[in-house]
Amino acid sequence: MRGKPATGHQPVRASTAAFVGTMIEWYDFYIYATAAALVFGKLFFPSASGFYGTLAALGTFAVGFFARPLGGAIFGHIGDKIGRKKSLVITLVMMGSVTVLIGLLPTYASIGFWAPVLLVVLRIVQGIAVGGEWGGAVLMAGEHSPDQSKRTFFASFAQLGSPAGLILSMLMFKLVTGLDDGAFLSWGWRVPFLFSAVLLIVGFVIRLSVNESPDFLAEKQAQADRAKSASATPSAPPVQAPLAQVLRGAPRLLMLAVGANVLGIAGFYFTNTFMIAYTTQYVGLNRAVILDCLLVVSIMQFFITPLAAYVASRVGNLRFLGAMAFVSMFTPYVMFNLVDQGSLTSITLGVGVAVFFMGAYYAVIAGYVSDSFPTRIRYTGISMAYQLSGAIFGGLTPLLGTVLAENFKGQWWPLALLFSAISLLSLVSVLLLGNAGQRTEQFQLKDQQA
Repeated sequence: MRGKPATGHQPVRASTAAFVGTMIEWYDFYIYATAAALVFGKLFFPSASGFYGTLAALGTFAVGFFARPLGGAIFGHIGDKIGRKKSLVITLVMMGSVTVLIGLLPTYASIGFWAPVLLVVLRIVQGIAVGGEWGGAVLMAGEHSPDQSKRTFFASFAQLGSPAGLILSMLMFKLVTGLDDGAFLSWGWRVPFLFSAVLLIVGFVIRLSVNESPDFLAEKQAQADRAKSASATPSAPPVQAPLAQVLRGAPRLLMLAVGANVLGIAGFYFTNTFMIAYTTQYVGLNRAVILDCLLVVSIMQFFITPLAAYVASRVGNLRFLGAMAFVSMFTPYVMFNLVDQGSLTSITLGVGVAVFFMGAYYAVIAGYVSDSFPTRIRYTGISMAYQLSGAIFGGLTPLLGTVLAENFKGQWWPLALLFSAISLLSLVSVLLLGNAGQRTEQFQLKDQQA
């Protein structure tokens, strides 16, 4: 259901709030990913060897992904039943608070076994918060768009938060990676986590300034009208929870939406998390070099995001997404050839080629998938699709990449094939989803019957 278009400054304010909020959320998430690749193995799993310590640290990173579907279900329910805005304020506070606590967490040397246990617990809470954040941010921006044709462009501002968060996290780690190893392992790695407290205050103030989604308000009014009509029909079935409606009314849509999100999630954790471990442990690069590379690539992605959303609105979302996913199948072979040369320029070009097409895909997929679900279950639907994709593919990709790198030392082709498989899965899923109008009409009926 499409509500009355937002007027005045609300569309811009909603887009800004979505951007800033998701930037903070992804900043928190990326600094954990970077710390997991660089230091958590030494600080929280010191009894393990280099490979197994890194694997254990990346395992705690994966745990957060498994918690994300729970967050999508919880906050999707709140967002669909109570309001998008309330849900987003809660997720922001949760995420920022947990990140600060991780920055204050004692290491294994101080409290022993409890250090990795507490790290995993905080990571789970962090995953739950992220699980509810993304879907709401996409909807608050997209549902405030002045008209339907601009929804994908406005929704892309939530996607813009991902490279912005990565840029900010890379800058923060760049400030502390110049320290000697003793200082970095002692207190330097904590600084990016503690800085999240400042970002939390800024994001909280901005998010409170945005009105509730027009589509949500229109849907609540329609539900109230239906409730009045149903009161005269005692045999009318009770309205099911949004999650039950998604699982029972549109299971095929949910699975295709999961597959469509894989490239945007698993692909980025391949380039932005696994590649840190790969280049430092198997190519022999200094950690500062790969962080400099990822910083440059993230800046590129930041500018690609709105441009890709604009181009997609002109040529059609389906055609654009299909082309980007297809080309992404071939980019890892270029990437690894250049990365193995070992210079900052070659690594930046290699990773940049992969991220260029993958970033363009990521910019558009949010608005495309959100149009698949009716308003009454949209928050739950897109959140579950995105977070299930993250739990199944996102968290496991750095782990699988590490295992492949260890077992095929000196050979990058198994890693390239993994990236190609990720791209192919998303390509097939996007094509099967069909055009947005047909999807919405088909599953709107199922939703009403649920």
